[in-house]
Amino acid sequence: MRPWIYCTLLVGSLVCSVWGLGTSCSTPLTAGTASSSDPFWMQSIKHQGTSAFNPNPSGYQVFRNVKDFGAKGDGVTDDTVAINNAITAGSRCGGGSCASSTLTPAVVFFPKGTYVISAPIIAYYYTQLIGDAKNPPTLVATSSFNGIAVIDADPYIPGGNGAQFYVNQNNFFRSVRNFVIDVRQVPATASQGTGLHWQASQSTSLINIVVEMSTAANTAHQGIFMENGSGGFMGDLVFNGGKFGMWVGNQQFTVRNVTVNNAQSGIFSVWNWGWTYQGVTINNCQVAFDVSTGGITTGTQTSGAVAIIDATINNTPIFVRTSAASNGKLDGSIVINNAKLVNVPTAVSVEGGPTLLAGGTTTITSWGQGNVYKGSTGGFTQGAIVSANKPSSLLDSSGKIFGRTHPQYANFAVSQFVSVKDNGAKGDGKTDDTAAITAIFQKFAGCKIIFFDAGTYVVTSTITIPAGTQIVGEAWSVIAGKGPTFQNQNNPTPVVKVGDTNSQGIIEITDMLFTTMGPAAGAVVVEWNVKQPSGTTGGAGMWDSHIRLGGAAGTNLEPSQCPRGASASVNCIAAFLALHLTPASTAYLEGAWVWLADHDIDGDGSTQIQVYSGRGILSESAGPLVRNSVIEMTIYKAQACQSALAEHHVLYQYNLANAKNHYMGLIQTESPYFQPNPAPPAPFTVNSAFHDPPSAQGLSAAWALNVQTSTDIIVFGAGLYSFFQDFAQTCLDSNSCQSQILNVDTTSSVTIYSLSTVASTFQISVSQNGIINQSANTNGFASTVTAWSRS
Repeated sequence: MRPWIYCTLLVGSLVCSVWGLGTSCSTPLTAGTASSSDPFWMQSIKHQGTSAFNPNPSGYQVFRNVKDFGAKGDGVTDDTVAINNAITAGSRCGGGSCASSTLTPAVVFFPKGTYVISAPIIAYYYTQLIGDAKNPPTLVATSSFNGIAVIDADPYIPGGNGAQFYVNQNNFFRSVRNFVIDVRQVPATASQGTGLHWQASQSTSLINIVVEMSTAANTAHQGIFMENGSGGFMGDLVFNGGKFGMWVGNQQFTVRNVTVNNAQSGIFSVWNWGWTYQGVTINNCQVAFDVSTGGITTGTQTSGAVAIIDATINNTPIFVRTSAASNGKLDGSIVINNAKLVNVPTAVSVEGGPTLLAGGTTTITSWGQGNVYKGSTGGFTQGAIVSANKPSSLLDSSGKIFGRTHPQYANFAVSQFVSVKDNGAKGDGKTDDTAAITAIFQKFAGCKIIFFDAGTYVVTSTITIPAGTQIVGEAWSVIAGKGPTFQNQNNPTPVVKVGDTNSQGIIEITDMLFTTMGPAAGAVVVEWNVKQPSGTTGGAGMWDSHIRLGGAAGTNLEPSQCPRGASASVNCIAAFLALHLTPASTAYLEGAWVWLADHDIDGDGSTQIQVYSGRGILSESAGPLVRNSVIEMTIYKAQACQSALAEHHVLYQYNLANAKNHYMGLIQTESPYFQPNPAPPAPFTVNSAFHDPPSAQGLSAAWALNVQTSTDIIVFGAGLYSFFQDFAQTCLDSNSCQSQILNVDTTSSVTIYSLSTVASTFQISVSQNGIINQSANTNGFASTVTAWSRS
């Protein structure tokens, strides 16, 4: 075992670590070797990715360079048609006639240049729009631009009475990264001067984007326009000018590292159930956060819960402005933690009403508006609230919760990558690729960045990703566990081990998807063992990578095998456990989605299935563990989509056992729709070796979050939802689809902010005894606890 040095750029600082690798690596990968004149590696690497279950895998093109379709990028030619041709080629899912599909994935690549755009770029389903990460291309909207936004993720269908290409809560699997979007040629008063129409849902991301807008006093420009959806991740964004940097309405979302300069309103929140904003910087705006909270009797869904952590606000008159009270009751929860204000006269105020918190040049340690509890005692507060202990391992050098950008390896040469298909793996959804992938890791881990060409790679026994490995997928390359090894729930077996037990080293996983081909009652889909190198925060992480179980072509867990209403069968069990973070591990997870499918994505987009997974996420990690993501087991929300039914992990969605030093923001869960028929743990049995929580007396639904013998756990934003009993929604009328949803034992130290629940009688339980009834905390559609601590 040869020790070597790895250097990486982490949040502006070059960090080097030394460790040993149990591989045959003879030339360790250190810094990137690309010269400034070299193209971005993604442009030059051989593209041989396939869609394994497409009707014509060999003929379907996954990677598309827009210049191959006629785009010029010369700043003169109108490239709109060429770009949209690159996106739509190959009978892809879009246009309003296809609800969803995993069969037509695409990476649409934009080399450096300036692309003139006169109408929206339409982002089809399962599409990654990726610009050159070394020299991000510019998309310039013409003065006559006609459309809702330069990039449109969910177009309205002309004459469709408000119908769109996709159901907004079902608008999965899309990413946009590495662009400058310039709308300054569009007349300032024109609302079509919008960067992105991002009506998106889970497994979606916006990364490394700058939007340039008019700074005129009468500007109507917007960086992001989002009127609906069901939450994903966005981060590392800059908005310059505009009426709104971000105009956003979505059930829940996580935002990290966003800067807004010289806008009228930095962020306008029109409605939500819960949003978490981490590391937002607002400079020279009129209002930093304009929050429409409304009133409980208005009948309009407004911003239920906004949680802001580590904000920096400069030269802006108002930090947070809320709307006026309705019938004397101010609806909406607000949490502010560690906000640095410089020349901000008003910290929090009511529009047309009083100042709730004075500003100035100061730091707000922890302030909240809403119902705040210590144990079972609490009430309405507009003032200082509990400030959670933040272990140093969770913080960066400035004392903020650590964050790290999705690695893209912009400075690495194409010669520093190796393709798995060039080294024997097939990815055709049929061939057993276990031996090929194992050999590739043994030969190249730590020597090369391992490129998983688009495809579905079947493995029939555990594969281990060694510490020291960097993996890049293409359009969410799939690793799928299949066969007898993963079928015995009495012998749980990992499909993928991230590091050997007690291993230490860099791990970076991007744009991958992990799943099973059922039945797989004994599958631990991902077992995360690796610990980051000493002194390297965020050195073991996963970005824009997901666990998806059932409901897609090739899983053998689709409507024909597992229709809704069928009796529980071992043939319809997708996994024993989705993600296991073991005791010695550390993890940084951003933009991850862990989902047991409720419907078939590759059918009509709504046909229901009934599949089972025993457990969602089990963390025994001693930390640090940072989750800047929506990691959840959910799909449609009852308020907006009455016809869609789902079922999810049977015992729990999150279970923290002997865990330490966790930051979790924003977490979201949804309880299985079939429960209480059967009630947990059926069709599984309780396994004490995996710290399964016993079911509380009378509890007939899964725990959303269970915390046992754990310390320094910070939940900064949570949406824990329960919409059904035995597929019926009558329980919503009485907010009683289940009795308890979040449980903390008597020994754990947990601080919870911005907790929104739906239809659970008790929002928080201690040792399985409900202590906070939702009826005291009604907040629009959901019920919200602004802050909770044990004492």
